[in-house]
Amino acid sequence: MSNEATLLIQTGLPIKFTVANGIGIEKGAILTLSDPMTAALCAADDDMVAGIAAVEKIANDGTTQLAVYREGIFKVTLSGSCTAGDPLATNGASLSNTVYSVVNTAGLSGSKIIGIALEDGTDTNTIKMELKPSCGPGV
Repeated sequence: MSNEATLLIQTGLPIKFTVANGIGIEKGAILTLSDPMTAALCAADDDMVAGIAAVEKIANDGTTQLAVYREGIFKVTLSGSCTAGDPLATNGASLSNTVYSVVNTAGLSGSKIIGIALEDGTDTNTIKMELKPSCGPGV
C-alpha cells in the first residue's frame, strides 16, 4: 500500500474491531468506523475515524477481528499542507490513505478528526501525527 501510516511511538495498545472477512486490510491503513464497533478502509474525505490497522488482514481468511491503534505517534502522508498543531482529517480520495489539515474547516465533527500534526508539512510530505480520534465538539 502506498502512504502507509507507520507507528513511531506506541502510547497505547491496539484494540479489536470487527472487520469484514472478504476484505483485505494492510497494516498502516487508516480505518473508518461504523456500528457496531466495525472498521473498514477509509474511502471518503472526513470519514468517521476508527484508527490505524496494527496488523495486516488477508481477504477471505476467516478472520473478522482486527487490532486497531487509537493512539500513538505515526508518520503519515499529507494531502495539502499543514502547520504543527493543526487538527487532521482523512482524505479518502481513491483510498489514498492520506490526511489533511482541517484548521479552517468550520463545523467538522470532532469524531472525524484523526489526530494532531506534530510538525509542518506540504503536499505529499510525511509528517509526525499524534493519532487521537476526537470525540469533542469539532474544530
